[in-house]
Amino acid sequence: MSADFLPRVATIPWFARQPADRRDALLREGRLSRRQTGEWMHGEGDEETGVLAVVDGSLKVYGQAPGGREALIGLLPAGTVIGQSAAFGGGPRIVTAITASPSLIFTLSDSALRRVAAVHPGLWEALGALVYGQLRLNVQAVAELVALKPRERLISRLAQLSAQGDGQIAIAQADLAEMIGVTRKAVNGWLSELEAAGLITRGYGVIRVLDAGRLERILEQQ
Repeated sequence: MSADFLPRVATIPWFARQPADRRDALLREGRLSRRQTGEWMHGEGDEETGVLAVVDGSLKVYGQAPGGREALIGLLPAGTVIGQSAAFGGGPRIVTAITASPSLIFTLSDSALRRVAAVHPGLWEALGALVYGQLRLNVQAVAELVALKPRERLISRLAQLSAQGDGQIAIAQADLAEMIGVTRKAVNGWLSELEAAGLITRGYGVIRVLDAGRLERILEQQ
């Protein structure tokens, strides 16, 4: 994969927050790859850990429910970084990540992270912050499931996904329904209401949030 794409990786928020010398070392050690829709990036329980960044496209993230059922728990748009490192005291992968669309992915293996950390030990602190951010989002998702009604969960998830990108969310209604634990028919009805109110527009496989602030205010009023 051409190094021409590396400047785009450097602008992804997690990388952009690193000191320049550490960021350059990470870019040298990583690998860019083109992936088609439906390709597994890693599976829950995989021993090989590391970090991956979505440069283009998106990833679906699954967790295993009781009985071995895979549950869709998140959608990661371009600009998202996820991962963990066994070298940092972690364990096997705790989620499954699969491409939701044709994607450009930047990966850093555990061995690559170790090489960079040997020269830039502050990397482990940055990785700890990344893991903490992932944990915070997971706790938020659990809190929403417990505290919010289904329609409110939809609005909260739209606001969250919108904040991760430019307001455009590439997601099928069936996937959105699975993420919040309701039927596709229910999601379609609530999206129609939000569209009629001028809060969103819909296209094929795409939802564009027009007024994230109003979505947030709806949740505050509940």
